[in-house]
Amino acid sequence: MNYDLSWMLDSALELPEAQHAILVSADGLLMARSKDVGRDHADTVAAAMSGMQSLSRTVADFCNGGAPTVRPQWRQTLVEFDHGWVFLISAGEGAYLAVSASPDVDMAEITFRMQQLVGQLGKALTSPPRERADIQP
Repeated sequence: MNYDLSWMLDSALELPEAQHAILVSADGLLMARSKDVGRDHADTVAAAMSGMQSLSRTVADFCNGGAPTVRPQWRQTLVEFDHGWVFLISAGEGAYLAVSASPDVDMAEITFRMQQLVGQLGKALTSPPRERADIQP
């Protein structure tokens, strides 16, 4: 299945201060990118986001509150830089959505929009391709 999901990522960037979005496979391969991200840069960021997600899961016990039998579930990774934020969330089985934004972004709104997009992406990634009615098996 090879759908172009770039238009969906672009729609997530309609929020003021949102900048770029990429969809990443669990093994670090670029699945889709918003239009203003170059392919080479998106490939590099995709690999880094996969690693960042893996690191985040590894340190989950750090916020476990001392309960050795309960492993906290990773939900989101948020990284702050001088010039903005990077948000990383699960986008379904084996995929992650990363969005960058300026320092002035409404953090609650961008997280909400990302969750909405994940719902749309899930439908697009799991919907079987349409079959043409005029083709006989």
